[in-house]
Order: sequence, then structure tokens, then C-alpha cells
Amino acid sequence: MKKATKIVALLLAIAMTTFALASCGESNNTGDAATLKIGCSGPLTGGAAQYGNSVKNGVELAVKEINEAGGVNGIKLEVLFEDDEHDAQKAKNAYNVVKDKGAKVFLGTVTSIPCAAVCAETKKDNMFQITPSGSSVDCIDAPNAFRVCFSDPNQGTASAQYLADNKLATKVAVIYNSGDPYSSGIFNTFKAEAAKKNLPIVSEQTFTDANNTDFSTQLQKIKESGADLVFLPIYYEQAAMILQQASKASLNVKYFGCDGLDGVINQLGGDAKLADGVMLLTPFAADAKDEKTQKFTASYKAAYNDAIPDQFAADGYDAVYVIKAAMEKAGVKDASISVSDLCEAIKGAMTQITVDGVTGSMTWTAEGEPSKTPKAMVIQNGGYKAM
Repeated sequence: MKKATKIVALLLAIAMTTFALASCGESNNTGDAATLKIGCSGPLTGGAAQYGNSVKNGVELAVKEINEAGGVNGIKLEVLFEDDEHDAQKAKNAYNVVKDKGAKVFLGTVTSIPCAAVCAETKKDNMFQITPSGSSVDCIDAPNAFRVCFSDPNQGTASAQYLADNKLATKVAVIYNSGDPYSSGIFNTFKAEAAKKNLPIVSEQTFTDANNTDFSTQLQKIKESGADLVFLPIYYEQAAMILQQASKASLNVKYFGCDGLDGVINQLGGDAKLADGVMLLTPFAADAKDEKTQKFTASYKAAYNDAIPDQFAADGYDAVYVIKAAMEKAGVKDASISVSDLCEAIKGAMTQITVDGVTGSMTWTAEGEPSKTPKAMVIQNGGYKAM
């Protein structure tokens, strides 16, 4: 009798486990027909936290606006945002967390190395992925992946063209991170385009993540080269150190960078005046006079203690509206659609839509690349001004 009781209990346990596993396996394929969960990840802590928090703010603001206006074809949106600390493995963990919570679209990641790692995971699941700011080529190396920002090759080419066409330099020096795909990717295309434009690069200086705090040797070599402009295809943390150390070394040159410099003002803190005159290419300028930018900037400031949105906030904001436009184009009206079916619907619509976002008017290729026009900004008196 005891043996029979044990067998029955065991069979019940197996049945309950099988049911639980089946339920977990279906969590991304069914669910609430009226609510679509958008999984997101980015660095909310650590050295790149300003990027991640800006994207998070932009995403949440867009979702709030869309839900208050009735949703997407009646579907309400819900954000699931996880901290990946700009780390590839933690980004994959974050993706699994939001997937297990029922996310059916993935918005992220914010930075390139984690984004490339997660792209391989979303490809396996055939989950639609759009990165607001992951710019390296392999960030969208899958048919389910798209981006809002410019790619690294595009940023390098556009920067060289802008410097040459506007005669901003006669001799250029470069400081870049040779071990970072974002930095080296921009540098490689910048160098190629500079050669086409007869823009002399007189000094090429590198650093790595293992040696990214003391730039005295690089700055001295630049000083000896006679360069009148330094191109910085790097992130704001190292850019701030370079500006501080260049000031102490009495290096009197101009500086030009890409979207990674967004955040250098806050990073400098009390030395923010050192950033005056720094130029960068970006898709967004908070002081632009068009109605869409002014409305977004005002709403952002009202929502986040008078903070001025940067390019990353704008990218995150636009990414949500891109998802909305693609779902509407595809006629998605039921959030219980499977992950794979939703992905196929959205990615099919991506090449058919035009989104007039705060980062510009955008269309997409089937490879996931956006087409839009960059803007040049200069830092003046602690703010970004359109050039």
C-alpha cells in the first residue's frame, strides 16, 4: 500500500512538473492579448551608466505617451528594463530574465559589445530586436535585428567628410581604443575617408581597456606632430580624462568626436568648461527648433527633474515609436501572438515604414541599417548647440 501511494505521488509530481515546464515554454507565445511586454537592457550602473539611464528614460517616456494615447492598435506596452553593466554575459543574463517574464520584443542593448552578444540569443529565439545605440556592425548581424543609431562605419565616414568639407582641420591626430569595436570601427572608416578627402592624419594614438587613464605619452606625441584637431572616436569617460590632461599639458587644439562623447559634460563635473568648443556628430540636438524636438525636450525635462535629454535618450524614445509604427504597418492587434510570428510581422514592416523621430526621419534596409542625416553640435557653456 505504501509502495502504491509513493508511485501515485511520483506520477502526480511528474505531471505537475511537466505542466509547469510547458507553461514556462509557452510564456513567450501566449499571454495577455492586450499588453505587449518590451524587454530592454543597458548599463544602469558602472562606467557607461549615463548611456543606459538616458535610454531607459527615453523608452519609458515613449511608452507612457503611447499608452495614454490608446496604445498600439489598442495594445498597451509594458517595459521590462534590466541592468547589464555594459557586460556581454550580464546582458545575456538580462535578456533571459526579461524573456522569462514574457517579453516578446527586445529593445537593446545600449552598448555595442553586449548588444552583439545578445543578438546571437535573439536570433535563436527569432525575437525582434532593435538597438537604440549599439553601433558596431555585429550588433545587428541577424535578420531579426535592427538599429536606430548610425553604425560605426557610417560615423567614421561622416566625421571625415564633415571635417574636410567644412575645413575644420589641416592636420588631424586620433586617439582611439584599439581593443574596442566601437572605437576601432569608427577609426578604420575615418582613416579611409580622410585619405580620400586629402585630410592628413599626422598622429595615430591608441589605448586599451587595461591602460585607459594616463594619456600623457599620447598627448605629447600629438603635441609634437603639429596637429590642430584631435579626433576622439571614444566614450565620454576617457574623453574627459584626455581633456583634463591635455589642459595640464597646454595642448591647444580642437576636438571632434561621435555619439560616444555625449555625456562628457557631466563626466567633467567642475571642469566642464574644458569641454567648450568640443564638436561631435550626433543625430539629436536638444536645442533644435523643430516642433517635435521641442515637445520631446519639454516632456523629458518635466518627467526627469529638468534634465536635458541627450542623444541616447532620444534614441531610446525613437526606438519605441519605431516598434509602434512597424506593428501598426503589420496590422498586429493581439499581443498574444507568438514571439516568432511577431518578429516576422515587424521585420517585414520595417522596410516599408518611415518614422519621423526626434533623431531624424528614418527608413531601414532589410539588413537593419537606418538611413538618416547626422547633425553636428558644439559644446558651449555646459550645453550642446547645433552647428
